[in-house]
Amino acid sequence: MNTFRVTTNKAELDIASIHRFLSQETPWAKGLPFSVLQKGIENSLCFAGFIDGRQVAFARVVSDYATFANLLDVFVLPEYRGCGYSKVLMQEILAHPDLQGLRRFTLATSDAHTLYAQFGFDAPAKPQTLMERYFPAIYLDQ
Repeated sequence: MNTFRVTTNKAELDIASIHRFLSQETPWAKGLPFSVLQKGIENSLCFAGFIDGRQVAFARVVSDYATFANLLDVFVLPEYRGCGYSKVLMQEILAHPDLQGLRRFTLATSDAHTLYAQFGFDAPAKPQTLMERYFPAIYLDQ
């Protein structure tokens, strides 16, 4: 396994690469405008994974750093999957000092339940108490 380095230094982010992947390759952010991604990054704790200087993974967390956090936009580039990088990324996220002692840490996934279950994520204990406003095609409607 190549050395996989995770950083939260936003100056190291390859935002163009993140945008290309999210806006073109993911079902949840298809059509994401670059300016919306920039604003999201500015207002999030971001984690980037690198191999040999190339960014190959990304995730961001939105949090009040006291009681709640939400994990978003997690990806490992397809050619780097199956090497354990997503697990290392999750370990780094959950170990971050600003994300300790939270009462609730949420995420949404359509296909990575097994990965997240390894880190203690489960279906909501009381789904009847959760509500959302959800606009899945918002970027495509613009």
